[in-house]
Amino acid sequence: MPGIVVLGGGVIGLATAAMLARQGHDVTVLERDPQPVPGSPDEAVQDWDRRGVAQFRLPHYLHPGGRLILDEYLPEVTKALTGAGAASFDTLALMPPVITDRAPREGDGKFVTVTGRRPVTEYAVATVAEQAAGVRRGVHVTGLLTGTPVAPGVPDITGVRTSDGQEIAADLVIDAMGRRSPLPAWLAAIGAQSPEEEQEDSGFTYYTRYFRPVGAAPPPFRAGLLTHFDCFSLLTLPGDCGVWSVTIYISSRDQALKRLREPGPWAALVASCPLHAHLLDGEPVTGLVAMSGIVDRYRRLAVDGTPVATGIVAVGDSSMCTNPSLGRGITMGLMQAAGTAGVVREQLGDPMALARAHDKMTQATVTPWYRHTVGLDRARRDQVNASISGDTSPARPAPARAQAAGQALQVAAMADAGLFRALSEIIGMLAAPAEVLRRPGLAERALAAADGQALPAPPGPSRAEVLRMLA
Repeated sequence: MPGIVVLGGGVIGLATAAMLARQGHDVTVLERDPQPVPGSPDEAVQDWDRRGVAQFRLPHYLHPGGRLILDEYLPEVTKALTGAGAASFDTLALMPPVITDRAPREGDGKFVTVTGRRPVTEYAVATVAEQAAGVRRGVHVTGLLTGTPVAPGVPDITGVRTSDGQEIAADLVIDAMGRRSPLPAWLAAIGAQSPEEEQEDSGFTYYTRYFRPVGAAPPPFRAGLLTHFDCFSLLTLPGDCGVWSVTIYISSRDQALKRLREPGPWAALVASCPLHAHLLDGEPVTGLVAMSGIVDRYRRLAVDGTPVATGIVAVGDSSMCTNPSLGRGITMGLMQAAGTAGVVREQLGDPMALARAHDKMTQATVTPWYRHTVGLDRARRDQVNASISGDTSPARPAPARAQAAGQALQVAAMADAGLFRALSEIIGMLAAPAEVLRRPGLAERALAAADGQALPAPPGPSRAEVLRMLA
């Protein structure tokens, strides 16, 4: 009897499979990489070869919003993460010291996350998912099977074909193959209309190094996890087993800063930032890990509201992928996985209704986060490009009121405990920006508190000082 086939055994594919299996569905995951799940978190970090996941060794973070989804839908994964040494991190600990109101408030527990390096996170999800669903590794899917269409001109997917000629029937196929998903080519091969798609290079290059403590505990974070300087940014993230990561990321077009791929200049730049220099006071556990060419990409399996095919949906990076500097990918994927489970529960027997409902859910739940992330990427690119060109104050049109309120919230939150929590809800993906700014009186309060002020620049080198440092 056909069941549900999930293509891709990464974090989101496995989480989706586990959520559906908990509902009683017969779920099979097909993963191209052949290596089985290692026997321990340490082995996952050291030895797991996940060639199909380009970002497997890059910085990784689970936002509090993602942790809450796991707590609700897959509490076993939260437990497995904790057992694997994942860090319990309270994002309210990042509250600026100038805020004197440190009293706890009802609901503050939602700001705590449990996070670890990507191999450890995937290890935790995989150990839970493989107890609930069938996971077949080393299976190379090459195309889609089709049956009788349920609507004119809309192919109906009934399964997949593998490289060894096997045909696997399915009531529903879920594409969780990530950034490199070949789904558009497969859809073209069966005569389906092309999905709606847009993409742009995020324009950043990343240089990361991991550290572990020399003493008993990792150092504290004295600034936000993401800090923007004149011509570079620092991303610092807690991990599992006391390990943390430090990432410098720059514009990919900034050739003058390419020496940051060398350990010496990289460390010198971090050391020149007073709120971050102490993060070098650990034992390096990796060399520099570099990555660039990461795109923001949006793919919608519907055109003008009509699905391009039935019997198939996409989740996670196969649907929308963003650059890793905001760490939103896993949490966006978990949002979509939970929404997919709800849609399947209600609509599995009606392929067209399921396809439409999945598209509606995705547009309401995940797309706003994608749009917000791309907007932040573009704004940051403009800032860095202005620094490179020497135009430190490029002319920009006055922002719309909602945008102005969002900018004011960032400023006002640095001195107000309540507004800091509101901003932290957005940063932690607990509530969408529009939802937060619609709360009665919040936008007015932020605008009044900011009163035209700009976000203060963090202590660190100017571009001219960075260039002299790298000369």
